[in-house]
Amino acid sequence: MALSQDTVQALAQRLDDCQQQVRDTTKITDDQPALDWNDAYAIQDALLARKLARGARLVGFKAGLTSRAKMQQMGVEAPVFGFLTDDLALADGGALRHAGLIHPKVEPEIAFVLSRPLRGPGCHVAAVLAATAFVLPGIEVIDSRYRDFKFDLKSVIADNTSAAGFVVGGTPMPVAGLDLVNAGVVLERNGVPVGFGAGAAVLGHPAQAVAELANHLGRHGREIPAGCVVLSGGITEAVSVAAGDSVALSVQGLGRTSLRLI
Repeated sequence: MALSQDTVQALAQRLDDCQQQVRDTTKITDDQPALDWNDAYAIQDALLARKLARGARLVGFKAGLTSRAKMQQMGVEAPVFGFLTDDLALADGGALRHAGLIHPKVEPEIAFVLSRPLRGPGCHVAAVLAATAFVLPGIEVIDSRYRDFKFDLKSVIADNTSAAGFVVGGTPMPVAGLDLVNAGVVLERNGVPVGFGAGAAVLGHPAQAVAELANHLGRHGREIPAGCVVLSGGITEAVSVAAGDSVALSVQGLGRTSLRLI
């Protein structure tokens, strides 16, 4: 790590304050060009600790940068990861206050819920499928705390990969017999389709993102606990949303989930 613990804590507070006060900031690497990958995740961990100290509960994890083409473009070999706390969870069809967000976007995802813990290294798709209780459609709301949604990868990791909210719904389905690779996805905004894709857009198989998460946590002596929700990564490009918008996601074989911005 290039940063001191005091600096890590100060940067976590800066990002936490921005989220709570609904204001943006310049990206961290503008002030800390020596920031490395370990620093970025250390800041994210400190951000989680602040939330837990206020009474939030860890309920899951999320994967980002799960497109092979985007990974190659960014010069990385693995996705990035963030955490999900219960204060980010919305009821199916629930409402999220737009006034509490800076510049929100939504992404369609396939969510995994685990029946038993998963830990790397060496985790793979088959292990993920064997440990999955069921899968669901999921919509993630992302809202970078960085000005004009402009950041580099290390800064976005520190900012918990822009996590701002999520909803899961539809029909919980066991993975046996499902074709998650070819499962079609339609994202709608105000009843108009704005995104189309299939599960293969996530690392060739959405369970691969969960395996990569387990391997990432395993390198730090951690695991994905049983019962956790894991958002496996955006299947289409993120779509901007505004106050008054309704967003719905349909995933072939899994049903539909939705949220509203009020």
